[in-house]
Amino acid sequence: MTIPLATLAPLGAPAPAGPAVAGLADSDTLAASFATSYAGVVAFLAVADAGSFAKAGDRLGIGRSAVSRAVQKLEAQLDARLFLRTTRSTALTPEGERFYSNCRPGVDRIMQALDDMRDMREGPPQGHLRICSAVGFGRKVVAPLIAAFQDTYPAITVDLSLDDGATDFTTDRVDIAFRDGRLEDSQVIARQLIPMQMLLCAAPAYLQAHGVPAAVDELDQQRCINLRLASGRVYDWEFKVDGHARKYSPQSSCTFNDADLVRQAVLDGRGLAQMPCYQVCDDLRTGRLVSVLAQHMPDDRGHYLCYLSRKHLPARMRVFIDFMTHHIRQQDLFQP
Repeated sequence: MTIPLATLAPLGAPAPAGPAVAGLADSDTLAASFATSYAGVVAFLAVADAGSFAKAGDRLGIGRSAVSRAVQKLEAQLDARLFLRTTRSTALTPEGERFYSNCRPGVDRIMQALDDMRDMREGPPQGHLRICSAVGFGRKVVAPLIAAFQDTYPAITVDLSLDDGATDFTTDRVDIAFRDGRLEDSQVIARQLIPMQMLLCAAPAYLQAHGVPAAVDELDQQRCINLRLASGRVYDWEFKVDGHARKYSPQSSCTFNDADLVRQAVLDGRGLAQMPCYQVCDDLRTGRLVSVLAQHMPDDRGHYLCYLSRKHLPARMRVFIDFMTHHIRQQDLFQP
C-alpha cells in the first residue's frame, strides 16, 4: 500500500504531541528528538514509496533538499544509513528495509483507523477504488460487472486498469488486483474466485483439414498460435503426461500479445492455441471450438482476487470484494 503521508502531517507542520509533550519547552531534548523522528519518518516513508527524493518532495509538497535533510537527521539519530544514493537511483539499505518493515504496519493501522472512522461517520460505502486485472480476464469478466457494482454502490468510483504484468500494490497504488495463475507473494491475500483450466483448442474446420493430434509430440506437425506475455517471453504451453507436468514450446505460425487476438485467430481456423477456459467456454459450448488433448490437461492454476494483507479493510473494498466474488462465481466460466 502506498501510504498517503500528506494526511498525517506535512513536514513543516508541528509534530503531533500529547499533553505532557506539549507542555515542554522548545529546548527540551525529548520534544526536539520527537519532532526530528516524526519528520524524518514521514520523509523516509515517502522516499521509500516514491523511489526518489524528488518524487517524495512532490508528494509532500516540499523541496527535495528538505526531504534529504529530514532523512539525514533521522539517519544520524538512528546511527544507521537507510538509503543507498547515486545520481541515478535511490535504494533501501538492509537497515532501511528493516526500518521500513517495522514502521509500515503502524502507519497502515493509522490509515485504517482513519478509513474506518470516515466510513462509520459518512454512512454508505464511498470513495475511490483502483483496480488492476489481467487483460483477458478484466475485459471479459471484470469490466462487464463494474456498471452493476456502481448501480449498487453509486458513491464508489472505480479506476480499472488492464495489465498482464506483475502488480505492484505500493508503487501503482492498487487496492485490488485480479490475477491469473499461481501466486507466491506472501504479502498479498489471494482469494481464489474460480478454477483456471488451460485448454488446447482449435476450430472444427482446422481439425478437419489438418487432423486431430493424439499426443503432445504430434503438435510439431500442427500450426500453433501463441501469446507473447507482458514480460516479452512467449507463453509455454503446459500439459500433464504420465502424471508429470510437461511444458511445450510451440513453433508458432503466428504470435500475438493480446489474448483476444489469439482466440480470434483460432476461431478463424488459423491453428491451435492453449487458452484459459473462461475465455473459450462459450465457444466450446456452441461448437465454434473443440478441445484437443483433454487427457493431458494441466493442473488447475486458479483465478485470484488479491489485496494487501490487512485484517480490516475499508468498506468500499469489502463490498467490492464480496460483490465480485459472488457474481463471478455465479457465472459458468470454468466448465467447457
